[in-house]
Amino acid sequence: MSWLLQMIEQYGIVAVFANVLVEQAGAPIPAYPTLVLTGALAADGRYATSTLLLVAVLAALIADTGWYLAGRRYGRGILALLCRLSLSADSCVRQTEGAFVRWGAASLMVAKFIPGFASLASALAGATGTGTLAFLLFDAIGATIWAGSALYLGTLFSSTVDDLLRVLEQLGRGGLVLLALGLAVFVAGKWWQRYRFMRSLRMARISVDELYAMLQQGEKPLVVDVRAPQSQVEGRIPGAITVGPDFSEFVAGDIPLADEVIVYCACPNEASAALVARELLKRGYTRVRPLQGGIDAWREAGYATDGTH
Repeated sequence: MSWLLQMIEQYGIVAVFANVLVEQAGAPIPAYPTLVLTGALAADGRYATSTLLLVAVLAALIADTGWYLAGRRYGRGILALLCRLSLSADSCVRQTEGAFVRWGAASLMVAKFIPGFASLASALAGATGTGTLAFLLFDAIGATIWAGSALYLGTLFSSTVDDLLRVLEQLGRGGLVLLALGLAVFVAGKWWQRYRFMRSLRMARISVDELYAMLQQGEKPLVVDVRAPQSQVEGRIPGAITVGPDFSEFVAGDIPLADEVIVYCACPNEASAALVARELLKRGYTRVRPLQGGIDAWREAGYATDGTH
C-alpha cells in the first residue's frame, strides 16, 4: 500500500467532512471531486458508502444552518457578506435570487448543483422566513442527492480513479504538488473572473436622497426596477417600471429614450442594476445610473413605495 493511499484511507472521512464544510461555508474549494474519489475507494471496500454519505450530509447541514441562522438574524444584509466571500460572479445577480423566490425552500434540493447558489439559498431561506423544519428537510434532501450522486459516480468510475491514484503514486510527492497547483489555478481563475465582474460594475451611482429630491422637484427620470417579479410584491419606488430579462420592452420601442435613467435592484453592490445599466447604455441611453443601496436603502431612508401594478 503506497503512502498516498495510506494517507487517503487514514484521513478520508475527515477530509470529506472538512472539505464539504469549508465549501458550503463559502470557500472556493470544491468538495465534489473529494466525494467522487472516496466513492471510488468505497467501491473497493476501503470505506462504507453510508458513512461517507452521512458525514457529507452532516457537514453540509452544519454549514448551511449557519447561513440560515445568519439570514434570519441579519436579513438580506447577509447577502453583501456572501458576495464578498464568494468568487462566483453570478451569485449576486437577480436570476439567482429569482430562482429561490420562485421555488422557495424546494430550491434547496438542487442548490448545491448551481455554482454560487448553495450558501445564498440558505441565507435567503432564513431572510425570507422559511420555517426551520422546512429548511432542514429540503436542505437534507438536497445534500443527500448532491453527495450521493458524487459517491455513485465514484463507484461507476472506480477503475479510472484507481488508475489516477497509481499515476500519482508513481509521481510521488510531486503528484500532490500537481494537485495543489491545479487547485491554485482553479481558485485564481475564479478570482480573476470575479475581479473582471466587479470591475465591470464600476460606474457613477445615485443616492436614494438624490433620487427622492429629483422626484420631489417634479423631475421625471425613468426609474427601472430590475428585480425578479416575485420580489416586487412588497412594492416599488413610485413611478418605477419593470423590464424583462430579454429587454424586449426596449427592443420593441415601447419605452422611449430618456435623458435620465435610474436602475435599481435588491442585491449587494447593485450588481444586477449595474449590469442592466450597461446594457441600456449600449442601447442608446446616454445617462444611466444604478441606485446606490437599491430598494433596501430606499426603504431604510423612510421613503414610500407604490403597490404592484
